Formats: sequence, structure tokens, C-alpha cells
Amino acid sequence: MRFSKGMLKLIDFKNSQLFKLSQVPTNTFADILRPLLLKDERVLSAYQTVRDGVVFTDLRILTINVQGAAGKKIDVSSLPYRSIRAFSVESTGVLDSDCELEIYVSSVGNIKFDFEGKADIELICKMISACCL
Repeated sequence: MRFSKGMLKLIDFKNSQLFKLSQVPTNTFADILRPLLLKDERVLSAYQTVRDGVVFTDLRILTINVQGAAGKKIDVSSLPYRSIRAFSVESTGVLDSDCELEIYVSSVGNIKFDFEGKADIELICKMISACCL
């Protein structure tokens, strides 16, 4: 499931249990991202669904969309933090242990990420704030 608007294509993580992002080790997508990262760019956190993923670096958000039955075709999209105009966060609650991040990008629109409750949403907010403000 994806959406595209303009030139940027991103994974569309719908409100579905199947597409909740779980935190994984920062090197989970190393083989895929190594050729795309800048020399001094650091991976700060990584999240994964069944096959797809989202990686937060100190410069941008990278989405990894594994396509096809064999998973050989991979689409990686990059969203620099400087493109983000605003963002909102919904933290975990008593009955709802998941949290959400919605970012607003003028050329793309709204992008929503649903995280399992163990996600470090405060770290993500600080990364985005440091680059956007």
C-alpha cells in the first residue's frame, strides 16, 4: 500500500495492526541503505513492519518498501527534515499503547506513521524539531 504525489513516493502505513512500526536495531537496513547514506550521516533509529521499514537519520527520514513476492525489488524514498513544515504526535494512553506521528510536507501532504508503544517517540520528535526549527 503506497501513495504518491508529485515526485516523492512513500509507504502508506494505514491504521492496521499489520502495519504498526516496531523498533529494530539501527543496522537492520544497513545493506540497503549503505550506498545511499552520506559519509557522515548517522542512523539514529529504525522501525519495521512485516517487510517494510522507516529509518530516521540525523538528516532525513528514509522509507523502505519491499515489493514483490520474493522481496527482491526495493523502493527507498528520502524525506529531508528541512522539507517538514509541521508535525504532530499522539502519545500512548491507558488503553491504547501505540503512538502516532503525522508530518506535514508542503509538496507531498500529510504522512502518518503508527508506532508500537515501545517506540521512542520523544527521540523522533527531538530529531525533527532540531532540524525544522
